[in-house]
Amino acid sequence: MISERKMQDLKAELLRGLWYVAMVGADLRPGHIMHKTLLGEPILIGRKRDGQVFALRDICPHRGIPLHYGCFDGETIACSYHGWRFGTSGACIEIPSLREGQQVDLTRIRADAFTCIEQQGLVWIYFPRTGGIDDVMKPAAPPRVPLFSDAARPAVAVMLPFPCSTDHAAFGLMDPTHAAFVHTSWWFKRQARKLRPKEKKFEPIDLGWRMVRHPLPPQNLAYKLLGRKVETEISYRLPGLRVEEIHGDRHAVVGLTAITPITDEDTEVHQIFWASPRWISALAPLLKIFVRIFLDQDRKVVVRQREGLVHRPRLMLINDADTQARWWMRVKDEWLAAQAQGRPFVNPLELKTLRWRS
Repeated sequence: MISERKMQDLKAELLRGLWYVAMVGADLRPGHIMHKTLLGEPILIGRKRDGQVFALRDICPHRGIPLHYGCFDGETIACSYHGWRFGTSGACIEIPSLREGQQVDLTRIRADAFTCIEQQGLVWIYFPRTGGIDDVMKPAAPPRVPLFSDAARPAVAVMLPFPCSTDHAAFGLMDPTHAAFVHTSWWFKRQARKLRPKEKKFEPIDLGWRMVRHPLPPQNLAYKLLGRKVETEISYRLPGLRVEEIHGDRHAVVGLTAITPITDEDTEVHQIFWASPRWISALAPLLKIFVRIFLDQDRKVVVRQREGLVHRPRLMLINDADTQARWWMRVKDEWLAAQAQGRPFVNPLELKTLRWRS
């Protein structure tokens, strides 16, 4: 009943020592900055004139005013309060109010910087561990989506804020049976309530699990656009990444759903797609509308769910439809325990076949 009790909580423990999707790179022009709250921290994200991205804690270490109110010249940020100037590494490089001959060691003054990398068209930020073991074991680069190069850019990307914790966003992310009741429209799954039996094999992977690669129905017209022998594989990893890979002998599509906590009870949910067919770019504006509708259906569900959860009802999970929700909590609890005990993460999951109707 551990998972069931935790599903009652409106707040979630935030996982650190991991990479998070902060934004789509195309939304940040050279010489510009933007501010966000991620994992409860004020973050300033910017792009230098040369195109490189960076991230700082959005607070001036002098008097605490957010740095985003200041002026960014493409290389340095001048605080709006007293003009203290910082480089994109966070180092203080100028204090205008210093009198002639006054000695101040600028190397001891800095705004906290976060490791920030742009990869496959996404801006990722690494949030270091607080306390416990050191970050010497942090991964050198963020996770990659398969089949596409690091220079690839998304064909479609949508982000919506969800008024729920990352746990509840994750539970919806891996729920295999809600589509027939939530994701229905006149243009999509209009008769989806004709439920069919499903059987899928799952295996553990680093920081999560995946639905083992399997063929998709050849009669589906959308899949035929990818060629013959169309297969799919779906993986789920901490801190909240769902990657669905679909490819045939001609083309491939990869979808990433990434959940990034704003606070312990508010979340950003990104839905992002990469596609190999060049003609997809012409359809991107229309596809973006459909993706937003689909994602907003999930958002509306958690809004309604919250009305009930504030009363802390007794909840229950069933096998096998809700097993992945239990897996999420087991993997997350192991990550937190490994950090607290200063030891490597050990995936607690095993190979398993699940069956449900959807």
